[in-house]
Amino acid sequence: MATYDLEEQEQLAEIKTWWKQHGNLLINMLTAVALVVIAWQGWSWYQRNQAAQASLVYNVLQKAVVDKDSQRTKAASGELLEKFGSTSYAALGALTTAKAMIDAGDVKTAKLQLLWVIEHGRDELRDVARLRLAAVLLDEKDFVQALQQLEGTVSPGFEARFADNRGDILSAQGKSAEALAAYQGALARLDDANSKGRNLAQSWQGQSNAVYRELLQQKLDALGGSK
Repeated sequence: MATYDLEEQEQLAEIKTWWKQHGNLLINMLTAVALVVIAWQGWSWYQRNQAAQASLVYNVLQKAVVDKDSQRTKAASGELLEKFGSTSYAALGALTTAKAMIDAGDVKTAKLQLLWVIEHGRDELRDVARLRLAAVLLDEKDFVQALQQLEGTVSPGFEARFADNRGDILSAQGKSAEALAAYQGALARLDDANSKGRNLAQSWQGQSNAVYRELLQQKLDALGGSK
């Protein structure tokens, strides 16, 4: 029994020695882990709360658009961009507002909304904004700026649309050969997507791949590029 007590005392002494050497470090590590968990939970709650509030403002924006109330539309969009810019509702709201402003003839506000999405939006939404801004600039005959919006990398599924819009701009400039090449590139990308069973990002314009292909072919035919 005495031997057991002696071993136990030796173990306790070793534990005490280890604790003196490493106790503070262990406490600091556990505290850091606890703080990370608390911070993550707090951030997750904040994001959920932001998204919930942003969705309410977005609903207000949508109703204002339906009512054709430009002032309320711009006010709701401004609130989304200012207070909830980190949520997806902000970019969606800006795109919705841009379309409403174009319909209302307020192109300046529409361009500002699209530029915000291009700067702050993510992936597909940013590419949609680039396409729409390029179309606006094309209407204004600002061909150089319009083409610049179509430069750079593009999200998967948008390659054909970007090439198509580039063809529209080049055609408007009277550059038929370059426009023809752009349309042919768009058609090739579309056919490649079809062969792989992928649907291009046409839903935002309500077009299926088949309908879009027909439109591209008509543009090619107009330039004498029918195969």
